[in-house]
Amino acid sequence: MTHPQLKLGTRGSPLALVQANMVRDALCTAHGWQIDAIEIVPIKTTGDRVQDVALAEIGGKALWTKELDRALLSGAIDFAVHSMKDVETVRPSAIAIAAMLPRADVRDRLIGAPSIEALRPGAVIGTSSPRRVAQLKRLRPDFETVLFRGNVDTRLAKVAAGEVDASMLAAAGLDRLGRPGVGVGIETDVMLPAPAQGAVGIEARADDTRMRDWLGAIDHAATHLCVLVERGLLAALQADCHSPVAALATLDGDSILLRAQLFAEDGSAHVSGEMRGAIGDGTFADRLAADLLARAPEAVRRLFAA
Repeated sequence: MTHPQLKLGTRGSPLALVQANMVRDALCTAHGWQIDAIEIVPIKTTGDRVQDVALAEIGGKALWTKELDRALLSGAIDFAVHSMKDVETVRPSAIAIAAMLPRADVRDRLIGAPSIEALRPGAVIGTSSPRRVAQLKRLRPDFETVLFRGNVDTRLAKVAAGEVDASMLAAAGLDRLGRPGVGVGIETDVMLPAPAQGAVGIEARADDTRMRDWLGAIDHAATHLCVLVERGLLAALQADCHSPVAALATLDGDSILLRAQLFAEDGSAHVSGEMRGAIGDGTFADRLAADLLARAPEAVRRLFAA
């Protein structure tokens, strides 16, 4: 069978390459193509090059996407794969989120201790996530947090070397790297995940109908629906990389349940809420955002849209 010759752009980290291979394999299986129909093209992003500064201080999530966007829009690649939690909320109009793979475990995992409670008083936690900082300090105000960047192996090595007492990583990434036994899963009623955590998204040029049709064959509708709702909440909040926000949407029969929490940076204040909306209702994430902001303490509200 003849098949197209396509280029799939991805970051070059071990996890990103695993996810790119997942996309390639799913697409080839769906269409009966040979594996060599798709060339995986690693692209170095600014987020990969700069490892000693918090992303929020040097450009936010766009540091993971702008080089891939440039390659996609120039035609150097035909489509691109992303961890959806790393994709900025407002995307270029010329680029479309064409598909998402089935979502993996949405939880965070604690690395370095059997539980949050078991960590010593004043424990040092390495993380680069404002959400995780706020959630951890809400649970344990005695914790000290320090900036922790790098890929999964780098961060695991830092914990093993005793640079910090513990760190946190996404369960989905560890599972995809073949490490399901690493760390302890933190249930979502203790630490709600980042919006879109565990989801892999695939983007194409908005006007490339053939590529978008091909990708439609591997789109996991339930994941796509829920992640778009979570991203809708972020948009309504005008949240950015500085904003400690957690959210999780889940399908529940013919409706979607959206749970969310907003935090002060140091975890000293927070607001939480949930709302149910019908599938296809494009407004209930906006309504939940408005409700959260209306009830939020000032220390929280000032970090989000007024």
